Amino acid sequence: MPALAPTTYQARITWLGHVPDRKASLRAVPVEAVDVTLDGFGGESHSGATRQSCVRVKTQYQQGTVIRNVRQLSIVSAEELAATAAAMELDAIDPALIGASMVIEGIPDFSHVPPSSRLMSVSGVGLAIDMQNRPCSLPAREIEQQAPGFGGRYKSAAKGRRGVTAWVEHGGHLTVGDELTLHVPDQPVWAHLDAARQG
Repeated sequence: MPALAPTTYQARITWLGHVPDRKASLRAVPVEAVDVTLDGFGGESHSGATRQSCVRVKTQYQQGTVIRNVRQLSIVSAEELAATAAAMELDAIDPALIGASMVIEGIPDFSHVPPSSRLMSVSGVGLAIDMQNRPCSLPAREIEQQAPGFGGRYKSAAKGRRGVTAWVEHGGHLTVGDELTLHVPDQPVWAHLDAARQG
């Protein structure tokens, strides 16, 4: 058995986008296809081999420390996005408003796939999943601009449904409609996880 095993789960890309300037806005620009490099998606403000550490890793590094960029991409599932919208009493949420790089459909409970899983395209593009993405206030601001009175509902509605962050392991070309196969680590959950957590 390989360390990373293919599964029977197939996902289809339903949306692609990139955030041109995250300092100006988290809002993404939709595209039909994207060139993928080891730095991420072309034209994406989150791309690059390294990044400055943020509050997400404040217990590991002083903020602003240069670290490996494993947050090149934000991948969400169409099913979880629809569930978030329903919880907010909205008809739908435009993935551009939450700064998504990619929306896929076909993998249940996508936000909880194991870290280090891979999404592999038929053409050989490999996307390595870092971990579950946590909801924050930035998408809420964009949603509030689009649907006044609803932005404040986002964080609680998206909890456990915000998708994952990922980085490019092998580049190539991706197009809306491409299929991806989920590969997962051949490793059980660490039995000592709950006992090892601090706080």
